Amino acid sequence: MYLARIYPLFSGSSGNAEFIGTPAGGILIDCGVSARRITLALERCGIPAAAVQGIFVTHDHVDHVAGLRVFAKKYQIPVYAQPVTRQCLYDAKYLEPEQISYALESTVECGGIRVTPFATSHDTAQSCGYRMELPDGRSCAVCTDLGYVSDTVAAALEGCDLVLLEANYDREMLRTGPYPYYLKKRIASEVGHLSNDDCAAAAQMLLCTGTTRLILGHLSQHNNLPELAVSTVAQALADFRRGSDYLMETAPPETDGRMIGF
Repeated sequence: MYLARIYPLFSGSSGNAEFIGTPAGGILIDCGVSARRITLALERCGIPAAAVQGIFVTHDHVDHVAGLRVFAKKYQIPVYAQPVTRQCLYDAKYLEPEQISYALESTVECGGIRVTPFATSHDTAQSCGYRMELPDGRSCAVCTDLGYVSDTVAAALEGCDLVLLEANYDREMLRTGPYPYYLKKRIASEVGHLSNDDCAAAAQMLLCTGTTRLILGHLSQHNNLPELAVSTVAQALADFRRGSDYLMETAPPETDGRMIGF
């Protein structure tokens, strides 16, 4: 029997990758650390690299594609990306001309999973999140690197059983932190990242539309703390009972081998 599982392999400012599926097969969302580290992280989770049947790229920033060219080439894995992002990957040498890739504009099936991209607001040529419909009838989404939750994003996330949602920064930590002003302004902009408060507001909407599992992801190692992110979101969800109405945790910067079922 197919069991829906997500493995947050890497999450944060220094690299991002998630595997959705089972050890028998599935897909990778982003490939933001070296191919060697991706392979070792998969092995730590009991997943052979050969189980990855497709890599879906959210956008072309280095913390999402650093290991893409080598990992995809080594295991002959097709790469899927929005048309503009796909071209950027070739232009920046994150893919070689002979590597298999597809311009993704609508739903595609890969590894038995129906994958649908949705547009996000981020300071790159064409960024997106992904919603996945799994063979057991459940659905999940990976939604990080966005400055705000648009109507398009809200519609794409509606009804998902599990959502990995960005909680990148705490507003006060960002304000008083070491980053230069221009970078603080970029992070807090509508083409930057979601704050804990933004994430909390989105989480309220998600629980009202059927989500029962939240993973807070892409936490900044400089401008956030896992306990602060969880506390902020939990306070906004005070009308719901954590542990019965919903489950919530943070994606680790690097996997300890744990999967999250839903």
